[in-house]
Amino acid sequence: MRLPVALQLYSVRDDASKDLKGVLQQVKDMGYDGVEFAGLYGHSAMEVRAMLDEIGLVGISAHVAPAELLTDIEGKINDYATVGCKYIAVPYLGENDRPGAANWPAIADAIRKISAVAKTKGITILYHNHDFEFVKKDGEYLLDLMYEELPADILQTELDTCWVNVGGEDPVKYILKYTGRAPVVHLKDFVGSKTDNMYELIGIDKKAETTAKFEFRPLGKGKQNFPAIIDAAVIAGASWVVVEQDSPSMGLTPIECAKTSIEYLKTIM
Repeated sequence: MRLPVALQLYSVRDDASKDLKGVLQQVKDMGYDGVEFAGLYGHSAMEVRAMLDEIGLVGISAHVAPAELLTDIEGKINDYATVGCKYIAVPYLGENDRPGAANWPAIADAIRKISAVAKTKGITILYHNHDFEFVKKDGEYLLDLMYEELPADILQTELDTCWVNVGGEDPVKYILKYTGRAPVVHLKDFVGSKTDNMYELIGIDKKAETTAKFEFRPLGKGKQNFPAIIDAAVIAGASWVVVEQDSPSMGLTPIECAKTSIEYLKTIM
């Protein structure tokens, strides 16, 4: 494989919450090189690092909300440095926290503070987009406005290729747009298009109507052009690609979806 591949553990969160070490071993056995965290599932940073070292996985990054980091910036970042993370990603921002909204100045300031501490620990702060940042203000996407106000030495990208596509843009072009600022790229497949049930599927809005129009899929089972996406990630200077599937599909368990995705990647990388 031209790039190492990690699994975002949110994809297998229920299994990980019951037996993190067992899941990590399964992830390693499937052929993944690393994992991205979304919480430590009740374990200490030292315990998680010991599991990773024993199994032979790299804990490359973690999704952590700014509000959580702000409770103890130094302590939280130390924890993820102990795990071995080189990146911490803001998983998303609520509507009132995005560029142009009321809370944005405070959020931007928080990201600056977090980034300054993270740098001292060798950690880079990223932003993980969804499709809702592809709304325009003064002719520019909110996502681009964010990256203009917070330059690369403060905030880099973790472009989620599914949400870029759903947002109406070409993932390949968008990755290339941020060449030199795209160290981690999320690989996510789907069928359908923007519908009311999308946010329910990712746990943001439980009130949305459920439809069958949009569905997450294991890689290679949806509409994404992953050979081109991976080529773009290489050109853009990515260090890792991360497989994520927010909810299982096709009658498969989350673990089976993760295995299907890595088996597909082995055929194209």
